[in-house]
Amino acid sequence: MFDSSLVIAILVGIAIILSFLFWIASRFRRCPSDKILVVYGKQFGSTGKAARCIHGGLAFVLPVFQDYAYLDLAPMSIEINLQGALSQQNIRVNVPSAFTVGISTDPGVMENAAERLLAMDQRSVTELAKDIIFGQMRVVIATMPIEEINADRDKLVANISSGVEVELKKVGLRLINVNIQDITDESGYIEALGKDAAARAINDAKIKVAEKERDGEIGKAEADREKRIRVAAAHANAVQGENEAAVQMANSNASRKEREAEATRLGTAAEKVKSADALREAYAAEEQAERQRAKREEAEQVATIVVAAEIEKRKVEILAEAEAEKVRRLKRGEADGIRLVLEAQAEGQKAILVKKAEGLQALVMSAGGDPKAAAQLMVTEQLPLLVAEQVKAISGVKIDKITVWDNGSTGPDGKTRTADFLSGLAGSLPPLHEITRNAGIELPSYLGKITPPTPPPAG
Repeated sequence: MFDSSLVIAILVGIAIILSFLFWIASRFRRCPSDKILVVYGKQFGSTGKAARCIHGGLAFVLPVFQDYAYLDLAPMSIEINLQGALSQQNIRVNVPSAFTVGISTDPGVMENAAERLLAMDQRSVTELAKDIIFGQMRVVIATMPIEEINADRDKLVANISSGVEVELKKVGLRLINVNIQDITDESGYIEALGKDAAARAINDAKIKVAEKERDGEIGKAEADREKRIRVAAAHANAVQGENEAAVQMANSNASRKEREAEATRLGTAAEKVKSADALREAYAAEEQAERQRAKREEAEQVATIVVAAEIEKRKVEILAEAEAEKVRRLKRGEADGIRLVLEAQAEGQKAILVKKAEGLQALVMSAGGDPKAAAQLMVTEQLPLLVAEQVKAISGVKIDKITVWDNGSTGPDGKTRTADFLSGLAGSLPPLHEITRNAGIELPSYLGKITPPTPPPAG
């Protein structure tokens, strides 16, 4: 039989061992996933840290030397109603926003939370985070213009996040989310920017509609122009056929009809082109007017006096452009008219020269194909005019009185002095043969010949 005292001793020993094991097990602390286990007190080893933070897993807590606590990782929502923050342009803006923060699980940052937040409740942590966020938001907004704050929300959120994140890490927190709500300002500048954007969108839509309508009108005008051109071409072809038949009776009449048909076609085409140009310029002017109106509304929100001056300036520019376009069109029309007149004169001169060439050709043919004989005929035709000019040469000479003293004696040739004077006077008139010879024509023999003078007999 076993000794009862031995059995009792063994049971006591086992109980002591089991109690020690249970005690050892009770000193292990598990960390839930939504908390951070902070073991503080005496830290053995060379860590040099005041606390050891564990996220997930377990840790052994030495009795007497160490103790433990938990940091809650639940997100904290913070409403930030920032009012009157100065932007880069010294315009005060209101930036209501909502931030979601929580205790960070990053190594190194958890220790900051253990050192600064372990004894604080969630409300105190929220107030601390709110103070940090307020200060950093004012710093970020002061570095950004109001247009960028209103238009580029991503950049605003990024700047705020980067600034706030750095400061929150110093106390062991991290930024989870930023939600910027409607931004307003005391002067109404942001509201004006919104109206300007809406006006631009509406004007863009109107411009697109006007462009589509313009394209339709231009297409219709082009089709109408093509129709009229083809009809005019058909009429021109018909007129050309009639003119070709009439050419056999009168070349000048055919040329005139052909020029009239061509002028009609060019005038119709030019009228349609100018109509299309006017329609396109009208749409361009309407588009310019819409843009000017949008800019005027934007300028009214910035400075009324500057806007009025700018509108007046643009109005003058538009009127100047319209006046310049009017002058250009008038000059273009005058140039087209001058060109048509010169073309008509050139055609008329051409017709005259063609007829003259045909007449000269007929004259040469009538002279037996001899150009020289034809030239002599032409000069012969002009002899009356030549003689008339010779007569005019002395017709203006006025001789009031001629006195000839003649005593009745004769000279060596048997003529009296009066006869010599009259023959000399007659010889001073240019003979017909001399006139024709100077023109390169030899008169026929039945008109007489010039006999060279007989030299006087030698003494």
